Amino acid sequence: MSYLAYQPEVWSEASSRGADSIGNASALTDASAVPPVPCLPELVTEHDRCRRILWQFMKPNGRPSFTPGLLRDMTQVLDRVEARFAAAANDRDAGISFLVLASHLPGIFNLGGDLPLFMQAIERQDRERLLWYARICAAGQYRRANGMGLPICTVALVQGDALGGGFEAALAHDVIIAERSASFGLPEVLFNLFPGMGAYSFLVRRVEPARAERMILSGRIWSAEELHELGIVDRLAEDGRGVDAVHAFVHEFERAGPARRALLRARRIVNPVGLQELTQIAELWAEAALELKTADLRRMRHLARAQDKRCSLQNGHA
Repeated sequence: MSYLAYQPEVWSEASSRGADSIGNASALTDASAVPPVPCLPELVTEHDRCRRILWQFMKPNGRPSFTPGLLRDMTQVLDRVEARFAAAANDRDAGISFLVLASHLPGIFNLGGDLPLFMQAIERQDRERLLWYARICAAGQYRRANGMGLPICTVALVQGDALGGGFEAALAHDVIIAERSASFGLPEVLFNLFPGMGAYSFLVRRVEPARAERMILSGRIWSAEELHELGIVDRLAEDGRGVDAVHAFVHEFERAGPARRALLRARRIVNPVGLQELTQIAELWAEAALELKTADLRRMRHLARAQDKRCSLQNGHA
């Protein structure tokens, strides 16, 4: 089932409050007063009340990467979810048990970091701009990896290409469900950089460190089936049936809900992903980016153009 074919209740209420009020539940008396999210320009959200799923479909302006606008909207969603739980009399009243991240664009989950932003910041040696981007990403990855300390299971539904930061974003979730034609890769090594938004932290919690390093340094593309065999992708779905696979997972999860939620908490206790760890690595990425040479930037620019061409062709067939 495609995104367009799946249309449960759409939250269309635009937020009338300023961004600084997002996440502030002090004036709220119950969770029903807090819709899960306002209408956002770069993230389509849908609340499936019956299954208690909050869907997030990435729709960045321009190239399908983690633009500043998409990062802003993803942060607002997490802020609003926290506010909803804070206002609820109990966890069930919050109405959300699953956060699912997917893409609005057929064939592409997310192509990763905002390469034009990176190139401009590197050419200008704008350390603060790169550090800002890195820290925003690290904070978001931390919140998703830890479910914000809430009784929520996070799910990434990958239908298409998940490259660089797109792959890293998927890795931050409790569960990765991928359609068989989906592909994954960490191309940063091609321009003498490394994936700094959690790839190493999350991979070594799914595979042995030596394999994680080989994957990062290979620069190759991995199929969903290959990563499923390695235990990185949790479930495979037939092409076009990703949403159905999420529904099936939720149904199975809820059959033993208390036990599954307790097991998620135990996993996070035994194998925690710390904000300091993610931030330090992201800052290391920013410093490494500032050391890139002209030839490295040329390769980065070539990759950006190739991705733009791919997106144009994709939009032409949409």
